Amino acid sequence: DRQLLADAHQRGGAADAARIKIHEDQELRSWTPALTVPEAELREAVAKVGVMAKDVRAHLGLPEV
Repeated sequence: DRQLLADAHQRGGAADAARIKIHEDQELRSWTPALTVPEAELREAVAKVGVMAKDVRAHLGLPEV
C-alpha cells in the first residue's frame, strides 16, 4: 500500500497517505487498487468512517500498514 501511494505521490497523486480524498480522481486511482476495493465500496467506507486511511482499512477488514 505505502509503496503504491508513494509512487502515486511522485507522479502527482496521493499527497497524504493517512487521508483518502475521494473527491480527487488521482486519489481514487491510487486508493482503489491499494485497498483492492471498487470505487463505490471505497466511497461508502469513507462516508461511514471518515477519510482516515486506518479507519477505512479497519472498516473494510484490512490490516493496518
